[in-house]
Amino acid sequence: MTSLKIHNIETAPTESKTLLEQSQKANGMIPGLHGVLAGSPGILEAYQALHKLFIDSSFNNEELTVVWQTINVEHACHYCVPAHTGIAKMMKVDDAITDALRNGTPLKNAKLEALRTLTLTIVRNRGHVTQKDLEAFYAVGYGERQVLEIILGLSQKIISNYTNHIANTPVDAPFQKYAWSKDDVVSK
Repeated sequence: MTSLKIHNIETAPTESKTLLEQSQKANGMIPGLHGVLAGSPGILEAYQALHKLFIDSSFNNEELTVVWQTINVEHACHYCVPAHTGIAKMMKVDDAITDALRNGTPLKNAKLEALRTLTLTIVRNRGHVTQKDLEAFYAVGYGERQVLEIILGLSQKIISNYTNHIANTPVDAPFQKYAWSKDDVVSK
């Protein structure tokens, strides 16, 4: 089992202290992931910037959740799946969407399913998609902007998912009730 230090405002490098203060103000706590990322001020700043940019993308709350959770589940992130389950609840995303994403099953909404499918294709094929993949995505009303915004969301999730794998970041208390494991999905 691997681990990395989880910093707080007192133990973080000087350049990370303000970023952690912002995180605490925004979240009412310092999420464990942010505490780990604080070990390198640049990665914490990059993560926070990517998060803001993705939140401000053209995607609505359901679509943001589809991209985040599709990637989290594919990467088997023990920390991000529960965290984004709680975040989805705060964003008023239908539990049926969250449950399907957590279980890796198709979504009933055709547009959201097309988003989930292209996101999975991008992740699994490391960005190599076919014209047919894009045409299926465009057929439900998405465009080139949304293709690029999936990559923006993936950039954020690579930082968090990979960091959590290496750090073995404990799930924050508010999200522990949404605990998740890839083994749970496989056994269903």
